[in-house]
Amino acid sequence: MSSMLQFLGDWGHALAAALFAALAVWVSRGQGSGAERRLLVTALGMTAFWALYAAFSGMRGAFLGISECLRNAAWLLFIFALLHRGEGRQTAHPRAVTVIYGVLGILLALQIGIALYAMEIGRDTDFFVTALDTVKVLRMMVAAGALLLVHHLFTISAPEGRARIGLLMAALVAMWTYDLNLYALSYLSGGDVDELFALRGIVMAFVAPVMALSARAAGGGRLRLSRTVAFRSLSLVAVGVYIIVVAVIMMGIDWIAGPYARIIEIGAIFFLAVAVLGLVPARGLRALIKVQVAKHFFQHRYDYRAEWMRFTDTMGRPGEDAAPFDQRVIKAVADITESQAALLMLPSESGGLVLQASWNWSDSGAPVPAISASDAAAIESTGWIVDLDSVRAGKSDYAMPEWMLADRNAWALVPLIHFDRLAGAILLARPLVDRKLDWEDFDMLRAAGRQVASYIREAQGQQALDDAQRFDEFNRRFAFIMHDIKNLVSQLSLLARNAERHADNPEFRADMVLTLRESVGRMNEMLARLSQHNRMTQEEPRAMPVSPIAERVVRTKGKAHPVEISGEGVDAFADPARVEQILGHLVQNAIDASGPGAPVIVRLGRNRDCATIDVVDRGCGMTAEFIRRDLFKPFSSSKAGGFGIGAFEARELARAMNGRIEVLSRPGEGSCFTLFLPLAAQNGGHHHRERAA
Repeated sequence: MSSMLQFLGDWGHALAAALFAALAVWVSRGQGSGAERRLLVTALGMTAFWALYAAFSGMRGAFLGISECLRNAAWLLFIFALLHRGEGRQTAHPRAVTVIYGVLGILLALQIGIALYAMEIGRDTDFFVTALDTVKVLRMMVAAGALLLVHHLFTISAPEGRARIGLLMAALVAMWTYDLNLYALSYLSGGDVDELFALRGIVMAFVAPVMALSARAAGGGRLRLSRTVAFRSLSLVAVGVYIIVVAVIMMGIDWIAGPYARIIEIGAIFFLAVAVLGLVPARGLRALIKVQVAKHFFQHRYDYRAEWMRFTDTMGRPGEDAAPFDQRVIKAVADITESQAALLMLPSESGGLVLQASWNWSDSGAPVPAISASDAAAIESTGWIVDLDSVRAGKSDYAMPEWMLADRNAWALVPLIHFDRLAGAILLARPLVDRKLDWEDFDMLRAAGRQVASYIREAQGQQALDDAQRFDEFNRRFAFIMHDIKNLVSQLSLLARNAERHADNPEFRADMVLTLRESVGRMNEMLARLSQHNRMTQEEPRAMPVSPIAERVVRTKGKAHPVEISGEGVDAFADPARVEQILGHLVQNAIDASGPGAPVIVRLGRNRDCATIDVVDRGCGMTAEFIRRDLFKPFSSSKAGGFGIGAFEARELARAMNGRIEVLSRPGEGSCFTLFLPLAAQNGGHHHRERAA
């Protein structure tokens, strides 16, 4: 090594030693006395000792490698303490990452052992050269592993935690990255890279101020970890550990096996690859890892925000391919504890709970009722989550059904409480990784149970509303049909009276048969409209002539009372069946309002862009107040025995075809009901253009 490099190496490491020593003193005088602060002071002190030893002994000091191992060990202990104290964990060291730190600790111990043994046998032996190369590889592995651990700690930290330790982690990354490159180049070149060894002191001197900017903050308080990326980061670290383990095994095989090393290495790599490929996809292993991560990395078992988002997404999943409501309810609760099956039980009329739905539960063996009325009342009175293992062990006073206790897969019973009333219960199966229920499970399941109970009550209320709407629809149809039946009864009554006088007339008998046939057809049509499968759907409006329909209504109604037709009809854009029904109501109302022998006039015409049909009578008429307030109001009628449905139904049918009904009437002068319908020429052409477009 040249004198210039010697100068840079010695004074660079001396400056780094002074800076790290001062930084250690400064941090030790800060407020607080936690374990992290003590370990940080120790790590800074060991870094200062390593740099000072390098300054006095040069790059080939006998104990330089040992002091570097002690420095690395101190820093690894510090970042492990940060991870251990994350989220305030007070339990034992995290077993999920202890193995990672343990492997690096073993590598550091191997370096120290090889260095001490090499110093005893001297530099002029073949073993010393082999040992030197081995130590370089071990140092590369330690640097790579340490970088993985720093990355893991930083990525699983919450944003505020990253701000507190960011600069310190960046300084450690710079230190170990330099070491990794230093030993990699030294190993690959087969010699010493004196320039890089000498410049390491200057690099460490620049690293010290960066550490000073965040050292105090990083050494105090607790680091809050981010659950979202912990599992993924741990997977990355696991990959790094796998690479390190494979490298260590390969080195051991080269050292021990001799000429058979290549065959043994191929077999070992094949075995490890098959083992990893077989274990990684296993659901049980993934569930175990998630449990261990939640247990040892975080104070709380559940990420409440993530659980709530998943819960609401499962319950409210849209689309036709979504699971039925009962299935979504069960799965939303079962996913909280990662249970693989569940049962939903709802109240019955007897007061107990009956099985409503199951999810992944092949045969529950549940009787009817699944939970008796007395047991359901006891569950409702407390609202507590039932730990069935505690009931089986005699540690709980709950009296659970025998079928539930006999099924060892039954794990917990979650009551669904809504306003202090039992809306149901969910029986959860054991998760893949069996464990005891704790206070977090109870709190989480109790909150989820209350939310699910509100969903169930809402669904039941919606079902009741739908039933009420169906009854309302049926009642409405029945009211309309009763009005039509009244009209038919009036027509048949008149026919019966006339039959006494004209029964011998062949023309009357033919007309009577025709009238009876039409009446039977109308009655069958009304019965069909009452069917629950008939939703009173009408044909789409189309171009239709008005005159034939008006003439048919006049001919039918004219048999009981004089009805005359006048004017020239035009083509309207409407549904013929609805138009005939409207005219039937209007003409019958006009007949009822007219005196005996006073004709009812049906007049066809056109008014601007509408086809018109006037129904005129010379009856008693109506006041303007009655027209405005009561005429189109259901069940309001001025006629004795009237239902008050005809005018209302006629107006609703007209509106359904984009038409309308207008009324002109004066007391003592009669009334004129006018039906306005869209013209076929305009609406049909517009409809045709839309379809062509």
